[in-house]
Amino acid sequence: MIYATATVPVNPEGETPLTRAQVWDGLVLKARDARQFLPPGLCTRCDVVEQSATHIVRVATIAGDDLREIISFEEGTKVSFFQASGPREGVIINELFEDASGALQLRFYCYLGLRGKQADGPEEQAEQAWMSGDGGYKTALLSTLKRTRALVAERTRP
Repeated sequence: MIYATATVPVNPEGETPLTRAQVWDGLVLKARDARQFLPPGLCTRCDVVEQSATHIVRVATIAGDDLREIISFEEGTKVSFFQASGPREGVIINELFEDASGALQLRFYCYLGLRGKQADGPEEQAEQAWMSGDGGYKTALLSTLKRTRALVAERTRP
């Protein structure tokens, strides 16, 4: 079983501040089309194939893997990506929260297994090390915030 987590401040010093609502809008847009929010070339296809008031279903190709994800939304706080098909099974969560000092944070965490691989075997251990490292999902969080800032700036230009 893979458990990984990463947390980044939404408004580090020197960056244009984002509100919770702006970050939430960015997370919803990312769920609908990850190509704009992940590092360049990481996501090559992302299509919503079903939607309701509580969730969407998307098919995507991320890092060369074809996925089908059921994505649920907890308004303003949490987006959960349930891995319906692809190399992983389980859930990936993006969560917005305030830390003890009231600063807005964006956290990734996941509980996953690799389909067809030995539980806690070398493949899962390597996947967990990658996800927890600076090049893993922390990069996706930072990329999401960068793209959200760019979208906010585009909307505020005259």
